[in-house]
Amino acid sequence: MQLHAGRREGMTVNFLPRMMAVFVFVCLLLQNGRSTFAAYTTATTIPDPEFVDEIGNITVPAGRNVKLACSVKDLGSFKVAWMLFDKSAILTVQNHVITRNPRISVSHDKHRTWFLHINDVHEEDKGKYMCQINTAAAKTQYGYLHVVVPPNIDDSQSSSDAIVREGANVSLICKATGSPTPSIRWKRDDGSKISINKTLSVTEWEGETLEMARISRLDMGAYLCIASNGIPPTVSKQIKVSVDFPPMLWIPHQLVGAPLGYSVSLECYTEAHPTSLNYWAREDGLMIHESSKYKTTSLPDRPSYKTHMTLTIFDIQKEDYGSYKCIAKNPRGETDGTIRLYMSAPPSTSPSPSTTEVPKKDWDIMAEMNNSVYGNPSSLTIQNEKSIKTGTKFQSNLNEIGKSEQKSSELDRKRNFNWPPDKDSATGVMTTVTLLLIALAVTIIR
Repeated sequence: MQLHAGRREGMTVNFLPRMMAVFVFVCLLLQNGRSTFAAYTTATTIPDPEFVDEIGNITVPAGRNVKLACSVKDLGSFKVAWMLFDKSAILTVQNHVITRNPRISVSHDKHRTWFLHINDVHEEDKGKYMCQINTAAAKTQYGYLHVVVPPNIDDSQSSSDAIVREGANVSLICKATGSPTPSIRWKRDDGSKISINKTLSVTEWEGETLEMARISRLDMGAYLCIASNGIPPTVSKQIKVSVDFPPMLWIPHQLVGAPLGYSVSLECYTEAHPTSLNYWAREDGLMIHESSKYKTTSLPDRPSYKTHMTLTIFDIQKEDYGSYKCIAKNPRGETDGTIRLYMSAPPSTSPSPSTTEVPKKDWDIMAEMNNSVYGNPSSLTIQNEKSIKTGTKFQSNLNEIGKSEQKSSELDRKRNFNWPPDKDSATGVMTTVTLLLIALAVTIIR
């Protein structure tokens, strides 16, 4: 009995630990079951985050500020990140800025929209931007940022002011940057046409390069290169083209008559570029200077390469008659023209010779009349050009000065009213007398 009783006590002692182990195991199983059930319940009741609105495509001018919006609902514990897709660069995660670009920042509206801010937008900021949610299978959406840049002319790659010889070919270049790529057109500043070649002239020319063949002095001036791409402002660059050529002269009156004691003005027109040195000289080559006897003017004309020269001679004396030269010189060459001043009788209605000056208008009329009497057209032109290299000089023919002076004497006699009847006048008188006699005879017969 004692042995039996001892066995029962040992079994009781061994059973208690086993019961405790089973109890703990069951509790653990119940705990795990509750956790699994809770997780299952959460997974089935909390929805995945979703995008609400599209980012869209945004266009912004360079230099402005822009913000891109990414709206997400049911974000929960997940996070939103901004990335520049083209460069595979992470810009921001939640409220943290990852990029080192100081112009980029991020903000949240405390609801469901995350904003990516870009200040002072640069052209290189353009591209595809991505908003991403870090779910198990990442969710993403894209937006595109277009950056437009006004045109800008690149002076380093464009032509500057040009100086060319007359007859040479000219090529002007204008380079511009911008987004979209700018278009280039050319115009003349004064509105006149652009001479592309001898057969083609246009008001405007399109393209980065303007080429002109065999340029002339008429093509000299300012040209405008205009760049535009639809983004204001349109910009332009002025390029001045100078055409160099040796001086040329035009003399409206090569023979000018004036009486003693009067004043007269001689004139020449020059064309030259660069601007010529203009002066007057006597036939012996001595330069004429301003004095009480002489007054010289040299006035710019239009176009700018033209100049009007005048020499006024006061109180003409016998020694003042003879030849006068107008001379023009520039680095490309030189030329001169000769004007012959001869003595003529004073007008019949003019005051006594003691008067020292007659209005210029009267003497212009007299010069016209004298030129026509001597067979010299009033618009006679000469282009005597003296080349620096060859030293060749072309002299104008003054149409036999001796004969001109002889005819001048005949004109003086006519102005003294000693008008000999010429053949045509006598014939006219005879015809008139004959007609009168016929009319008288008819009257008598009736």
